[in-house]
Amino acid sequence: MSAYDAVCFDLDRTLCVSTQDPTALLETAFDRTGREPFCSHADLQALLPRVQPAFTDRTFHENLFSLAASEAGHDDAVAAALTDAYLDAYDPSAVRFRDGAARILDRARAATDAVGLITNGSRPTQVPKLETLGIEDAFDVSVFVDPDDGVPPKPDPVPFERALTSLGATPERTIHVGDAPYADVAGANAVGMDSAWLAAGHDVGAGDPTADSQHEPTYELSSLSALSALL
Repeated sequence: MSAYDAVCFDLDRTLCVSTQDPTALLETAFDRTGREPFCSHADLQALLPRVQPAFTDRTFHENLFSLAASEAGHDDAVAAALTDAYLDAYDPSAVRFRDGAARILDRARAATDAVGLITNGSRPTQVPKLETLGIEDAFDVSVFVDPDDGVPPKPDPVPFERALTSLGATPERTIHVGDAPYADVAGANAVGMDSAWLAAGHDVGAGDPTADSQHEPTYELSSLSALSALL
């Protein structure tokens, strides 16, 4: 018998990773705006926990570039143009499974009553990723950031509560798996769900900082395959 009735997954850098070169993508954005690069991909990764939450992908990236510009002593007015250039070059469908992701999804479906997706992205951005991976129908519920439906990004408790309600699951019998302490671990902990932080191997694509002592996960996983033992 599984320790959990339901398991929820994050998407980006948890179940899938981008196949686009993040350094080249950032360089393209700077080239198209005629700006000298004032931050690296690693710099942006380090700023992620401090970025103001946003209801749209564009606003999120504009907030990220604005913060990066300010940190580097540049006028943050460049953020809008950089965001346009970056998103124009970005292909949301260019993804692959993270190692072990397809197998652990199958394992989760076999071992629990329900499987959910809770992602910090909009439906138009995230659905192409699910379609590329062939898992658009793999979840009993998929919760996207949606301002029209009143769903803010993680770590707000609303996405987690929506998933629990739709799955008919209790937080005490549900675990959430994700790579971002400040979003996945913090959000799950806030509603009483167990949290599994996927700590190792920030693969191709926008990464995430290392452990955040403010947000302690129930479990720290070295790989997705390690989740199998918990189910």
